[in-house]
Amino acid sequence: MNSLKNKVALVTGSARGLGKAIAERYAALGADLVINYSRDQHAADETVSNIGAMGSRVISVQADVSKVEDLKRLFAAAKEAFGKIDIVVANAGIEMVETPVTEFTEEQFDRLFSINAKGSYFTLQQAALHVEDKGRIIYVASSTTAFPVPGMAVYGGSKMAPRYLVDVLSKEIGHRGVTVNTIIPFAVDHSGIFTDPASYPELRKSLIDSCPMGRLAEVEDVANLAEFFASDLSSFVNGQHLLVNGGATQ
Repeated sequence: MNSLKNKVALVTGSARGLGKAIAERYAALGADLVINYSRDQHAADETVSNIGAMGSRVISVQADVSKVEDLKRLFAAAKEAFGKIDIVVANAGIEMVETPVTEFTEEQFDRLFSINAKGSYFTLQQAALHVEDKGRIIYVASSTTAFPVPGMAVYGGSKMAPRYLVDVLSKEIGHRGVTVNTIIPFAVDHSGIFTDPASYPELRKSLIDSCPMGRLAEVEDVANLAEFFASDLSSFVNGQHLLVNGGATQ
């Protein structure tokens, strides 16, 4: 079993969904956690309670990742609480589906790129500045960056830009023993737009039909890879973009 004992992990967007699953997995492996949320303090408090019950130290910090000053404050709070940061997961993001190219608005474009692209860029920048030598930096992308899907032009585009930054950053700080990698999840059941099992039935069916394993991803599938990238098993895996999609073709 992997151990993250004596490690400190900061996961953006970790009050719910994928971020929560990753944070709780790290806590189960012995890490101390910095939980980040934008608005839902109740969900953040619940995640903090779950992690505290595992015996890990944990704090929660409200910060909007689209605001650079908020991100600086988030990382400063983590360093003040724990003295160091070993693992950073840039997970925070928002989705937009079923919006054709001819219909998306400037407001929608600006909002998605502000959170998904700008937010991830500056999260990775802060991670590069603050993560310990031999640390781990992980970006959570989307399978829409590998398989373009109609109606997801803005969402996929906003998730694509930070993938390039992962490539660059892995080369810039690899000499410190820091690895920088991307998790590329398929659509995740019980998370994001599929939190409600009845939501987007046609899209759900289309995605499942494209997957040889006949299902969507689960949060634990993504947490498994987050565990690998955070552990010593991946110490020589750097600048990689790994799909978690069961062989799906969209």
